[in-house]
Amino acid sequence: MDRSSGAEPEVDISAGQKMLSAVSGSLLTSLLVTPLDVVRVRLQSQPNTPTLPRPPSSSIPSFSNLPPNLGVTACCREVFWVNNTSPVCLAAGPTLTTSVGSITTTTPTASAAECAVDETRRKTYTSTLDGLRKIARNEGLPSLWRGLSPTLVMAIPANVIYFTGYDILRSNKRSPINRYVADGYAPLMAGSIARVAAASVISPIEMFRTRMQAAPSGTSGVGVFKETLVGLKKLVHAQGYSALWRGLTLTMWRDVPFSGIYWWGYEAGRNRLRDLRYPSMGREHALSAMRKDEKHTATLIDSFVAGAISGAVASIVTTPFDVGKTRRQVTGRDDNKQVSKADKGAFQRPEERSMPRFLYHIWKEEGTAGLFRGWAARCLKVAPACAIMISSYEIGKKMAKNMNERRANGD
Repeated sequence: MDRSSGAEPEVDISAGQKMLSAVSGSLLTSLLVTPLDVVRVRLQSQPNTPTLPRPPSSSIPSFSNLPPNLGVTACCREVFWVNNTSPVCLAAGPTLTTSVGSITTTTPTASAAECAVDETRRKTYTSTLDGLRKIARNEGLPSLWRGLSPTLVMAIPANVIYFTGYDILRSNKRSPINRYVADGYAPLMAGSIARVAAASVISPIEMFRTRMQAAPSGTSGVGVFKETLVGLKKLVHAQGYSALWRGLTLTMWRDVPFSGIYWWGYEAGRNRLRDLRYPSMGREHALSAMRKDEKHTATLIDSFVAGAISGAVASIVTTPFDVGKTRRQVTGRDDNKQVSKADKGAFQRPEERSMPRFLYHIWKEEGTAGLFRGWAARCLKVAPACAIMISSYEIGKKMAKNMNERRANGD
């Protein structure tokens, strides 16, 4: 079977060298794209609420002349958020007390109402750029890298398993992919299998990271870490260790097709760029020339472009599954509460339904826009992440190959 258009056989590159290439790419990718991942989680996990109108300016006093350091807390005095996701802000600001006979009524003044609306808008994100701006302004710039530690802990082993596993499945002559799968479908199968293995290993870490990133403002980074850790301990105590793999099915629904589409598109893209670079040669001769003479710059450009385009297409197609996974993982912060089978049968939360039914519920309640909420943030994160990761990985392998060749030649 012709494998000229598949992965390059790299028997001269050890598994350890491939792992090191994957680690370097993981570090660089995580540092650059974590802010976009934070915004994506916030966009997908926030409730679907209509935009709150601002009270008419004629009925409220102007706040334009207040000192710039007078924040929302000073204005409202106290703001309570039910479960940290409620669109209702209960503001205890200046009140107006009226008495009619023996009945006394206390109502907030217009200034408290305006402050409540402003606080709600501060916690509502309408786009990727709006989320980046509001999080940086209201929570501080370091909040954009919230969850970076678990991201690194998750990304390094995941990418080592994922990329080295894919290479083994595609380049090893004893691989069942090489023996039984047609060359055109080999990237789909190899990428899907490698992703299943990686996702199963790091699913608990991903849940921890997702909950950290979805945490609202008002808590320090250390406080969010401790609160998330305590929440997961209660979850394990109530439902067992299997609860740490909540959302794994949805993760598989998202990541398996994503990986298949991505690797198929990446290899097809590399082949197309290779044909353009060597137009007078056939596919097999062009591949041979690339292995022998291609410079690091050409490898970087080709892998970066092919990875970015393929990653963008795959991320958009699989966004509905990403929305479902995120909502299932960040909801139910009272998971330590025991629920009887009778109660569970009487009332089942949407997040507890099967994946198709849950996504159908989102579509029914919020429409197609709900299923693709955060697609821009996801695409802006995934496309450069794929480009950076795969180009770093390819460059790392090429450097390792050159080093091995020099050692073999006694240089």
